[in-house]
Amino acid sequence: MDRISNGTIGIVIVAILILIVVGLFFSFVPIGLWITAYFSGVKVSIGTLIGMRLRRVSPRQIIQPLIKATKAGLDLTTDQLEAHYLAGGDVNRVIDALIASHRADIDLEFEKAAAIDLAGRDVFEAVQVSVNPKVIETPMIGAVAKNGIEIIVKAKVTVRANIERLVGGAGEDTIIARVGEGIVTTVGSAERHDLVMESPEAISKTVLSKGLDSGTAFEILSIDIADVDVGRNIGAQLQTDQSEADKNIAQAKAEERRSMAVAEEQEMRAEVEKMRAKVVEAEAEVPLAMAEALQKGTLGAMDYYTLKNIHADTNMRASISSNARNSSEE
Repeated sequence: MDRISNGTIGIVIVAILILIVVGLFFSFVPIGLWITAYFSGVKVSIGTLIGMRLRRVSPRQIIQPLIKATKAGLDLTTDQLEAHYLAGGDVNRVIDALIASHRADIDLEFEKAAAIDLAGRDVFEAVQVSVNPKVIETPMIGAVAKNGIEIIVKAKVTVRANIERLVGGAGEDTIIARVGEGIVTTVGSAERHDLVMESPEAISKTVLSKGLDSGTAFEILSIDIADVDVGRNIGAQLQTDQSEADKNIAQAKAEERRSMAVAEEQEMRAEVEKMRAKVVEAEAEVPLAMAEALQKGTLGAMDYYTLKNIHADTNMRASISSNARNSSEE
């Protein structure tokens, strides 16, 4: 009995080990994926799938897109898809783009699609835009005509993706900036704002003729003016601002002249006060000089009285003249 029991336990252990080994084998080797690929017409060996595992590549993310590509009639290999996967690309997105371009009869090779994907662009969306053009709407763009009136324009730009220029080509922001520049130039060259209002299609024709899509990832199909509004009278506002500035300058210059005149007047008053002080000082010295002259005999008594009479006569004449002037004014 003991021998039978030991034999049974050994068989159970061996069976468990076999199940573990088989489970590990099937978890490491995607047999189910190989069977799906085989019946989908994709010839891939078990060794290739094991190699993907060893290279840390998810076999499902390679085989599933390859099956989809094969069913769509594309001739691709696992090496191409695996290389793009290891480079950090989106294999499934690239395959979708190739299938869409194949259906739309657009010449797009796998290498080109992979390069577009690795450049950071959505290659599938690019193919869709190439088949079905998209509309880019610009913001409200203000431009001033020659008569000083501002025109506010909003445009819709219909573009189609240019597959050949997706790598290294400029994006939507460049298109919007160039269209805005063209609108400003066109409106700015108009003599009057009403001419722009009468024929807004002239803006589209002029802007479209400038070849604004050069160097971009898009081809501009049309530029349609969605809205045109009249803005501010920039010319009048500039003239008003200029007049205000001229007035301020004139006031500043007048204030400067007034300040200079006041300073000159104050300087003259200071000079007059100095002269008056000198006269008072001189007049104070006259009696002393006369007394000294009388003492020395250089001035006689008659001369002194003559001077006094002349001084009194001068004062009298000044008083009479002042009274006469006041009477005439009254």
